[in-house]
Amino acid sequence: MSSKPISGPHVAATRRVDQIMWLVIKAMAPAIACGIFLFGWPALYLLATTVAAALLFEAFSLKLKGVAAMPFLRDGSAIVTGLLVAMTLPPWAPWWIGVVGAAIAIVLGKHVYGGLGQNLFNPAMLARVALLISFPIEMTTWANVSPLFAGPGMIDSLGITFGGLQNADAVTGATTLGYVKTEFSQGRLLPGSLLDYSGFLAFLGWERGSLGETSSLLLLFGGIWLMRQGVIKWHIPVSLLLSIFLLSSLFHLLDSQHYLGPWVHLNSGAVMLVAFFIATDYVTSPNTPLGQIIFGAGCGMLIYVIRTWGGYPEGTGFAILLMNAVTPLIDHYIRPRIYGRYRNGKPLDISNS
Repeated sequence: MSSKPISGPHVAATRRVDQIMWLVIKAMAPAIACGIFLFGWPALYLLATTVAAALLFEAFSLKLKGVAAMPFLRDGSAIVTGLLVAMTLPPWAPWWIGVVGAAIAIVLGKHVYGGLGQNLFNPAMLARVALLISFPIEMTTWANVSPLFAGPGMIDSLGITFGGLQNADAVTGATTLGYVKTEFSQGRLLPGSLLDYSGFLAFLGWERGSLGETSSLLLLFGGIWLMRQGVIKWHIPVSLLLSIFLLSSLFHLLDSQHYLGPWVHLNSGAVMLVAFFIATDYVTSPNTPLGQIIFGAGCGMLIYVIRTWGGYPEGTGFAILLMNAVTPLIDHYIRPRIYGRYRNGKPLDISNS
């Protein structure tokens, strides 16, 4: 005599949306605090403006849909989106960049698709790419490291964020990736371009870059903590970082004059931020472990290709959006085994002994 399952399994979620979001905020907090310390009051003002704008656009979108706003504002999802957008912006960017970025992320990246859990593209990366294409000057003006209590004061910083950056050439410069790209265009090779580069300081975060992406150490710490909490799994971060490591090692070994080594790639730009906090987004990444490995490897490969041969020195935003578009295809061909069935779809034979 044999018996068959007569109903589908039901799995109770162990964490609510708000619990997950606040864990993510805690994991990002050290890198955000580091960004504020390194770039001063303008970074704090930009962060606050972007998060406030994200909450306002969330409330506005929910009102248009006729939905009560407060339950969704409390779940932390709009705050996480606002923080991620701010973390990808130049720390001394004008206030309106943060507002426009929040609008793109919340309205176009999230609610146009139906709201939380229904978006095709990661909202923060959609905002970053849209801003980079639309406002290239504001999005590529990088402030020098100006520690919180050694740089511009609270009042002067208001003028930087809300009044426009003055004497930009004196306080800004290129990121490592941007500088190397410029040097290549002028015929200079890597050994001469990286004379002032410190891999240790880059790992700590003491270099030009976006508000929350410079400290690989703290982003790595936050990402590992999220994995230990069970919020994210290892498949996407490890495959993304490993693909960049392998590609950069191979090409650097073949020609160290023209191709950056793995340490520079892994500690420059938004790689660590993307690997742990953006590519791992539940909604825009595949469902299965194998699919996630393919997704992460694809992101890493595209990041390296765009950085090395593309027109932009940084490729994380474009890579994430391209792989987001491929996610439905990955889920179509790589599916989890259905409960009660073999992987080929045939029912399991369940017999009573």
